[in-house]
Amino acid sequence: MPRAIPSMGSDIEQLTELRTAIKRVRREIAKVIIGQEQIIEQVLIALFARGHCLLVGVPGLAKTLIVRTIADTLTLAFSRIQFTPDLMPSDITGTEVIEENVSTGEKQFRFVRGPIFANIVLADEINRTPPKTQAALLEAMQEHRVTAAGTTYPLDEPFFVLATQNPIEQEGTYPLPEAQLDRFMFMLELDYPSFEEEVQIVQATTLDRMPSVEKVLSAEDIIRYQSFVRRIPVAENVVTYAVRLAQATRPQTTRFDIVRRYVSYGAGPRASQYLILGAKTRAALDGRFTPEIADVEAVAPSVLRHRIVLNFQAEAENVTATALVRELLASLD
Repeated sequence: MPRAIPSMGSDIEQLTELRTAIKRVRREIAKVIIGQEQIIEQVLIALFARGHCLLVGVPGLAKTLIVRTIADTLTLAFSRIQFTPDLMPSDITGTEVIEENVSTGEKQFRFVRGPIFANIVLADEINRTPPKTQAALLEAMQEHRVTAAGTTYPLDEPFFVLATQNPIEQEGTYPLPEAQLDRFMFMLELDYPSFEEEVQIVQATTLDRMPSVEKVLSAEDIIRYQSFVRRIPVAENVVTYAVRLAQATRPQTTRFDIVRRYVSYGAGPRASQYLILGAKTRAALDGRFTPEIADVEAVAPSVLRHRIVLNFQAEAENVTATALVRELLASLD
């Protein structure tokens, strides 16, 4: 039975309950994933903020395993879509098939749902499929629904897309359009593990057993916590800081020379919204009832790096969007 959403009077109890649940989720994930604590934290932030994540990293950094393990700790329907050059939009959303009515003999169309109809969708190597197929995700990610043959089908809540991308193999890939990138709340860059972490990984993964994780949260729990996060109050100075940071990335309005020199287009208003949503969720997962500027700064690189379009000069001088964001965070007063 779905749980009733508690009243505002029980918000403090919900905050404590959420923090306890997240600690359990992290403990379960740690049974399988060694290291990558920051990445896991940001994926969980996106989930409870009703956002989507794009994970970028070289092969072998457990991008797919992280997604699968997080899904295993939640009582949610999970679906994996392997993106390939010959993948069609209907392979994602579903297709209509003709079938015969046994009783009347009449033929009729029936919609067969595609793998997008799940709570957690793993879009593996999303940049290996053409833009037409990539666009099949657009409506689902933004509107949480799919339209086929003039009929709209709502997706089950919660709905969360985690996409992976390999940054080094560019032959035979199709860069994600800006409109598609903007649908992702976070772009997360996975790095190599430390020496100690890699030793633990090798020891753990070369045995004849795989640890299992327990289910911690249900769909009703997640929906309830997502609604709770939206109710968290934010101080005006924190909102102002988030908007100033987003506007600082725009060469037309910025006062920073580094932006005017290297940036063609800055982050739009959706970045400001996600900075605040990310800060609110981070505070809630940490057991705090209101976010601080430090929470905005913690999520800023993940929110902004894929919303900043660098020019040719930046590429020639090896200036990255992540480095530029960190420079802004250090300079913004």
